[in-house]
Amino acid sequence: MTTILSGPDCTTMAEVRAGVDQLDRDLVALLARRFAYMDAAARIKPERGHVRDEARKAQVIDQARAEAVRLGVPEQVVAELWETLVEASIAYELAAFDRR
Repeated sequence: MTTILSGPDCTTMAEVRAGVDQLDRDLVALLARRFAYMDAAARIKPERGHVRDEARKAQVIDQARAEAVRLGVPEQVVAELWETLVEASIAYELAAFDRR
């Protein structure tokens, strides 16, 4: 079993790549959890027209942006990623709603 080092502790590209690969697996697992909430939303919302909520979308992106600032990572990059994530989540939720 390979020990995963923190970024600052890495001294080789193999260590960096092992850390990135583990993080990617963790991120996909977190995305699976997020999409499970989209399944729940599609089940709970009474009408398909309730899926898109621009105010909620803005809130989610603003929260991600604020967390990026707090953690010292590029807030614009995070905002762009979350724009894509939220739009993908909406599309997923619409498809889940249609499958009901």
